[in-house]
Amino acid sequence: MKKITKILLVFALLLAAVGCSNNGGGDASADKTIKVGATLVPHAEILKGVVADKLKEAGYTLEVVEFNDYVTPNTALEEGELDANYFQTLGYMEDQNTTGGLHLAAVAGVHIEPMGIYSEKHASIDELADGATIGVPNDTDNYYRALDLLVAQGFLNGTDNETVLNGSKELNPHGYVITPIEAAGLPRSLSDLDFAVINGNYALEAGLPEKSPALLIETFDAESSVRRTNYLVVKQGNENSEKIQALVEAIVSPEVEKYIQDTYKGSVIPSFVDANGKPLN
Repeated sequence: MKKITKILLVFALLLAAVGCSNNGGGDASADKTIKVGATLVPHAEILKGVVADKLKEAGYTLEVVEFNDYVTPNTALEEGELDANYFQTLGYMEDQNTTGGLHLAAVAGVHIEPMGIYSEKHASIDELADGATIGVPNDTDNYYRALDLLVAQGFLNGTDNETVLNGSKELNPHGYVITPIEAAGLPRSLSDLDFAVINGNYALEAGLPEKSPALLIETFDAESSVRRTNYLVVKQGNENSEKIQALVEAIVSPEVEKYIQDTYKGSVIPSFVDANGKPLN
């Protein structure tokens, strides 16, 4: 009886070991899945079109979670629902860390989406008349980025908060009505505005380059190119994890650079740099 009991005990232990092994295998498999949040165009397209295959070669499965706004991808990352996200500039991320109490870090720049001035009512920027209504993004970073573009083109003489700007003859001598709107909603609001300054990804998503081509496009110097680069972002503390390093290697690859150039033809510009502007490849 004792011998039978021992055999049964050993058998039970073996079954438990197999169970643990299977569970461990499940965890290991889960560790090979990288979950990245991204806005649809061009971010999710780049991830699905090229990065997924690069990661597959390295033994990882890429899961892309699509978002249509700039807020929830960061809260999802903060709450641990994502391994990374890919949609934002450094300035936007830093503002979200400050105002939203988030703890995010940029690990790799991928591309720049030039902001553009668009219109459905006017065929030329020369038609920007006194008192015209100009839509701009309502988040802090993109709001001032839009104003900077208007200043660079000579339409405004300086930037300030919207109340001062709209009431200041010195800064806004032509009396433009600066109208902050959620960035994702600007293409839908274009018919109600004279002009709008729109982020490149939302312009692409709405098909504006084909339907209503940009009348002016943002330009960059070395400093502004870093500020305007869209970064792969993770929660602080995860920058050097094995998964994230594999993701970075895949996303700053020559294949991604070629895909961006061939697909977007200047509407999206590769920018493989770290948060200090140092090249990553």
